[in-house]
Amino acid sequence: MKHKDFGERLQVSQSAKQAMVAKFRQRPGPDDPAVSERRAARAAVSAAREVRLAERDAKRLAEEANLAMAREAHAADQAAQERRAAAEKEESDARHEMERKAARDARYAARKARK
Repeated sequence: MKHKDFGERLQVSQSAKQAMVAKFRQRPGPDDPAVSERRAARAAVSAAREVRLAERDAKRLAEEANLAMAREAHAADQAAQERRAAAEKEESDARHEMERKAARDARYAARKARK
């Protein structure tokens, strides 16, 4: 092992601190063209992402609206079909009732004719 004295250790520590400060000072400032270029690139990517998200949301809303309209149309068709079925049943019941009354009247008339 090397035995370094206190002065050498202080000097190594000081040179390490100076190296860190030099490295920090070498970083480009906020007005550096490379930094502004990267910032602009990030902003462009972010704007494109926002546009894609807005398009996706608009597409989703349009699909939901189409689905809702299809559901409403189906419900309207089903309601119309139910109304037609109810009207046909009512008509059939009325016709059946008239036939039943006609048969009863015929039986009544036949009974009167026998007397």
